[in-house]
Amino acid sequence: MTPRTTHEVRNQVPPLAGHDVAADPALLEAVEREGAGWAAAELHELGLLAGQPATAEQARLANEHPPVLGTHDRYGNRIDEVEFHPAWHALMDTAVGHGLHAAPWADPRPGAHVARAAKFYVWSQAEAGHGCPISMTYAVVPALRNAPELAARFEPLLVARAYDPGLRPPEGKRGLLSGMAMTEKQGGSDVRANTTRAEPAPQAGAGAHVLTGHKWFCSAPMSDMFLTLAQAPAGLTCFLLPRVLPGGERNGMHLQRLKDKLGNRSNASAEVEFDGALAWQVGEAGRGVATIIAMVSATRLDCVIGSAAGIRAATVAAVHHASHRQAFGKELAAQPLMANVLADLTLDSQAATALAIRLAGAADRAARGDAGETALLRLALPAAKYWVCKRFPAHAVEALECLGGNGYVEESGLPRIYREAPLNSIWEGSGNVTALDVLRALARTEGAAEALLAELGAAAGADAYLDAAVTDLKRQVAALALATTLEAQHEARALAGRIAIALAAALLVRHGPTPVADAYCASRLQSAAPAGPGAPFGTLPAGLDLAAIIDRARAEPAVGPPAEPAGGTG
Repeated sequence: MTPRTTHEVRNQVPPLAGHDVAADPALLEAVEREGAGWAAAELHELGLLAGQPATAEQARLANEHPPVLGTHDRYGNRIDEVEFHPAWHALMDTAVGHGLHAAPWADPRPGAHVARAAKFYVWSQAEAGHGCPISMTYAVVPALRNAPELAARFEPLLVARAYDPGLRPPEGKRGLLSGMAMTEKQGGSDVRANTTRAEPAPQAGAGAHVLTGHKWFCSAPMSDMFLTLAQAPAGLTCFLLPRVLPGGERNGMHLQRLKDKLGNRSNASAEVEFDGALAWQVGEAGRGVATIIAMVSATRLDCVIGSAAGIRAATVAAVHHASHRQAFGKELAAQPLMANVLADLTLDSQAATALAIRLAGAADRAARGDAGETALLRLALPAAKYWVCKRFPAHAVEALECLGGNGYVEESGLPRIYREAPLNSIWEGSGNVTALDVLRALARTEGAAEALLAELGAAAGADAYLDAAVTDLKRQVAALALATTLEAQHEARALAGRIAIALAAALLVRHGPTPVADAYCASRLQSAAPAGPGAPFGTLPAGLDLAAIIDRARAEPAVGPPAEPAGGTG
């Protein structure tokens, strides 16, 4: 019997698939400005792969089947292994194969770190969770260089473009991944309250110590090695701790349980105990925080890039839906109020992307010894980390709402973005920590304020709102020298937000399309605009070219044959 047709399916949005994720004007323009235009071909290759339905299926499976911890084998022996779905491994294989991890540290070309940041931005839009071990591996290299002998042993394997999962002695693998374990139950962000003990073990070699204690959050516990902190005889010190010792024995690092997280579900985070774990000192004894901060700085950059990527993905999804769905006789995107919302979402995306890639450029030049860019990065990075990562959750829920009830359904992909959105604001220093770090950079980093004002000064005279905002910001920075510590701390969030918005506005004024720059400055820099997340979307002033702004967030169909994903989907 032929089923009876009850209705005709129409006015449904076509799948957002088969497009080039890297066909993003704000990204490509910024990459060219920051000296990595030579990476455009690989960016588009990865962008085509990120936009394929097969990759979307890998992302879905990796989140539908989260990692599982096995603490013991069938005989009762501890194994402390994390099992992942094959889709996770396929995503990781692509990321490592394209050098999203530590590869730029071995690339002498100017712009190598910018190219890597752009690829991280593109591929994160396919699936964000597996970016954690990729980011940690990128970030471990500058910290590990504080121990030249360890760096000589492990850096060639950390930068290798070979994904080689499984617990085996590090020097017998084709490539390595690194994690990080800093916070403890009693301290959280106050790592100086750590209680894990490190006792010298000279019989195991120079710098060897035995660690006993715990970590409340261990990022990417399936990795080959970790940077961690422990109380040594000289004080809090940084150590490199491998999961497997050179002889093949499992190190004394026991995974107690995996965290059941709000989002980031494809990735594993764990509580661990160190029971006589062998580790090697990295950096100066008693200067653990100063040593590991190089890793934290690099992962903070990835927090900004990852949030900018999520903002872009949510914006594209909202614009795509509204451009194909009709209501009240025309496309949603053509309805004035929806156009206001979509344009407003696009402004945040344009600003976040420009700021993230500018910071990647600063990181690239800082890695090559540019003192001015180093000073700018020291101040601008925590400000951007505060602002962009705080803005992402508000942006995600508004983008989801553009799809109406469809956006609340898992199949749309927006719920996964929404759950992921708060992560980067919490990881590597929550809002208060990063805002206070802005104050610390202004007070302690020589040339930081001057570098900030010079960057803003490059846009002087181009927009009246921006000129007024910079004048106010100069006054606020000068007033910090006269403020008490408590007064300065009270204003830290507002200051961090103003710095990030002004930097983004200056970039858009100098390099962005006029409709985008005008709208961003008029809506974000007026004296009544809040210096923090919370301004409702869809409240742009009248007289702006909304259509030109929205066009910057349209997903264009891919040209040429579809890319093939690496690995299978299980």
